[in-house]
Amino acid sequence: MSTPHPASPAARRAVVLGVIGGSGLYAIDGLENVREVELDTPFGRPSGPFTVGQLERRGLPPITVAFVPRHGPGHVLTPTEVNYRANIHGLKQLGATQVLSVSAVGSLRERIVPGHVVVPDQLIDRTKGREHSFFGGGLVAHIQFGDPMCPLMRTRVRDAALAEGASVHDGGSLVVMEGPAFSTRAESELYRSWGADIIGMTALPEAKLAREAELGYAILALATDYDCWRVGEEEVSVDAVLAVLKKNVALARAVVGRLARAMPATTEELPYPRALSGALSTDPAAIPKATRERLDLIAGHLL
Repeated sequence: MSTPHPASPAARRAVVLGVIGGSGLYAIDGLENVREVELDTPFGRPSGPFTVGQLERRGLPPITVAFVPRHGPGHVLTPTEVNYRANIHGLKQLGATQVLSVSAVGSLRERIVPGHVVVPDQLIDRTKGREHSFFGGGLVAHIQFGDPMCPLMRTRVRDAALAEGASVHDGGSLVVMEGPAFSTRAESELYRSWGADIIGMTALPEAKLAREAELGYAILALATDYDCWRVGEEEVSVDAVLAVLKKNVALARAVVGRLARAMPATTEELPYPRALSGALSTDPAAIPKATRERLDLIAGHLL
């Protein structure tokens, strides 16, 4: 019997949770059989070593969790410098089927108070100069991205945050700016006029790449400040953001643990998006060999 392609459904039956840690979250509690994994990818080096381990669960087999700190150990990478393609590809190399992104954000709405949690369902892209796709170089793909979050994962993240006693906002639009500077007041008011609820710097291209890699992606957004739109509010400062983050790190770790322990055992119970089905536009005979090799883990199961 032949071995199934590693990106094929037959090879991705067990649920594996990938976690991308944002500002303040650099580890996951409760992992056993922990190992640190250094990876190379066809798209360069990830932000740092991956921490891979297992969480024991009552009534279910242990779940494998793979974690990478988005900004690198010690927070050395700006949002622009993060190699999003390598991080996502590395998680898929480690078998991830679903991904939780933990991120600090600014609030654009009075009701979203610093310290609250948002589980957004929409994105607005204001980034520039970042690599937004695995594809190119002789293979073209056009994924569906109307709903950028996996609804099944998003619901589970929301429920885990609620169960941990967080003040949770279910849904909302996250505008992703380039950074690393915070917004001007005019920009902040513009984003509010667009209907955006929160603002961050890292969800894109991360979410697009996760969709191309057929990973079920959702965001746990931790509100740390009111951006700069709120009259009478002090401008955003790193110290203020870190102070709120410090309070939220324990909550974030608890949510990650609860989410992982509640995940089902198989992808039949929690499907990942088959985003590339019908998305490839290129005649297979025209795809260069080097491109096939570079994209094997992403699209090889369809080629």
